[in-house]
Formats: sequence, structure tokens, C-alpha cells
Amino acid sequence: MSTDNRHPRLLHPVRESHSNSILYRLVTSQRFLAIIGLGFLVAIILPLAKTYSQKQLVEKEISEVKAQIDDFENQSRQLGELLDYLQSEQSLEEQARQNLNLKKPGEVVVVIENKNAAASQAAANSPISEDSNLSKWRRYFFN
Repeated sequence: MSTDNRHPRLLHPVRESHSNSILYRLVTSQRFLAIIGLGFLVAIILPLAKTYSQKQLVEKEISEVKAQIDDFENQSRQLGELLDYLQSEQSLEEQARQNLNLKKPGEVVVVIENKNAAASQAAANSPISEDSNLSKWRRYFFN
């Protein structure tokens, strides 16, 4: 038997100059490729997340504006109904009776006064005592 120092045949022979190169080992390393891939993912995901959050804010503003539009439409409809009522004959007659004290021929007007309202109005018209603050406090605590 002969002792040959034969090396196994490689499909891609490794060149000595590349195997010692740090750059070559770095580029062919799985860790390096994983870090580069992760960097690309982060570079893609961050702008997408920012765009998504901006989209959510815009949709929220749109829904708020739509709610305001609905409120204004309801208010406009109610004001239109009020305007129609105020321009009707019934409203004109009611306002003439209340504000101008008018009546139809043959009607009798009866006024009912509220006794409680008259008493509170009389109390409001009574003169306010002009005592000093010191005498008011003395009366409050000792009387």
C-alpha cells in the first residue's frame, strides 16, 4: 500500500487567499447574513408602522368629522322644523295671544296669578339691610 497524501476532492475548491480573508469569512457567515436580513426587516417595518399609525389617526379624524356632520344635519333639520312652525298660522295666533294680549271675538281672557311667585317677587323688592359685615357675622354666629 502506498501512502498518498491525497486530499478529498471538493466541489468548490477553497482558495487559500479567500479562506484567510476576514471579509470573505464575514460575508459567508450565517450570523452576518441574519443580521443583514434583520436590518432590512427593521428598515421595512418601521416606515410601515408609521404609515399605519398615521392612517389610524386620519380615520379617527374622519369619523369625528362625520359625527359632527350628522350633528349639524340634525340641528339643521330641527331648526327647519322650528322655522316652519313659527311661520304657521297656529304659531302666529299663539304669539299674538301671549305677547300682545289679543283675543278672538267672543272669547273671555282669564288671568291666573301664582301666589308663590308674587311673594318671592315682593321679597326680592324689599330693601336690603345695610349692616356692616362685622354685625352680620356676629348675628350669624351668636343669634
